[in-house]
Amino acid sequence: MHFISEELEDYLAQHHDAEPELLAQLNRETHLKVLQPRMLSGPIQGRYLAMISKLIRPQYILEIGTYTGYSALCLAEGLAGDGELHTLEINDELETFSRSFFDRSPYAGQIHMHIGDALETLDHLQKPWDLVFIDADKPRYLDYYKKLIDGLPGGALILADNVLWSGKVLEELDPNDESTKALLEFNTFVQEDERVENLLLPLRDGLMCIRKK
Repeated sequence: MHFISEELEDYLAQHHDAEPELLAQLNRETHLKVLQPRMLSGPIQGRYLAMISKLIRPQYILEIGTYTGYSALCLAEGLAGDGELHTLEINDELETFSRSFFDRSPYAGQIHMHIGDALETLDHLQKPWDLVFIDADKPRYLDYYKKLIDGLPGGALILADNVLWSGKVLEELDPNDESTKALLEFNTFVQEDERVENLLLPLRDGLMCIRKK
């Protein structure tokens, strides 16, 4: 489902800063060399992530779901001078590709990539996260949220991607569709959680913005 017309998307693209050259190269190579390139955040969402990070100036960023590293590099643009970004990825086949771009960026010494199951990694990776970006396996979104929310400092921001799931959240639920069911549960849980305030944006495939009170 396209939430806005292609013409409006073209207009938006003409009215935001261009992606840095390293990200443009990463974008091109992802489409050429990696399966499912539509998973890439892309320029519009990437510039949004960079803007939010620059406004917060986070000391600690957590990303769950690295893919090829595009969103991590966008989020890293706002890191404090001695800040850290920890990005978690289950697919070890993407590690060399992603690290090659991290190493060429100005944030090479600040980005730490962890390969393995995210929930298990989080057991050994506890920081006062200022900014969290969730863009991994949809059936575990609520598990990630519940694991993190109590330990986040007040004012911390969670961004969860793909929460509109190509509009499937509006359709009759297929009982075999585990991802849509999980996202519906996640969206409802966040909406009812009195510990946070939230805003769901129709940006790309739906971005839930959550601020801990």
